[in-house]
Amino acid sequence: MIKLEIVKSKIKDSSSLNQSLSIWNFKQKKIVFTNGVFDLLHLGHVDYLSKAGDLGDILIVGINSDASAKRLGKGKGRPFTDQVSRSTIIASLSFVDAVVLFDEDTPLNLIKSVQPDVLVKGADYKPDDIVGYDIVMAKEGKIETIELLDGYSTTRIEEKIRGLH
Repeated sequence: MIKLEIVKSKIKDSSSLNQSLSIWNFKQKKIVFTNGVFDLLHLGHVDYLSKAGDLGDILIVGINSDASAKRLGKGKGRPFTDQVSRSTIIASLSFVDAVVLFDEDTPLNLIKSVQPDVLVKGADYKPDDIVGYDIVMAKEGKIETIELLDGYSTTRIEEKIRGLH
């Protein structure tokens, strides 16, 4: 039970996130931020998040709330897993230091709050199209894109389950 409590302590609301950020910034930790839905955790997610974590000292992952994920239009019945499950699963990864849910369509407000040193998205994004690009560049931070593992996606898993692949 203690291990689950440690995992749950990584899931932050705005108040506990601000407390953690104060400590990490005081210790001059390099903060990395990324975000996504992370529905049905798969090898592509683990590879991506591990590589993101390697870019700094602290990895903060923004996760779309259920309502936010539904608005992304990923398909009927998505997300498959609820926000509590998705947050807990991502928080259980050893290289993830904090998980924060956001309800907006984009993580812009969360990025403004976190003020990351490094902002990470998949290589399917052009750096200057990434939400928060201007915020991170204004503080002389870095934008990094990570190649996604070919053949791994929640959509592909869904197609396989439905017999479409």
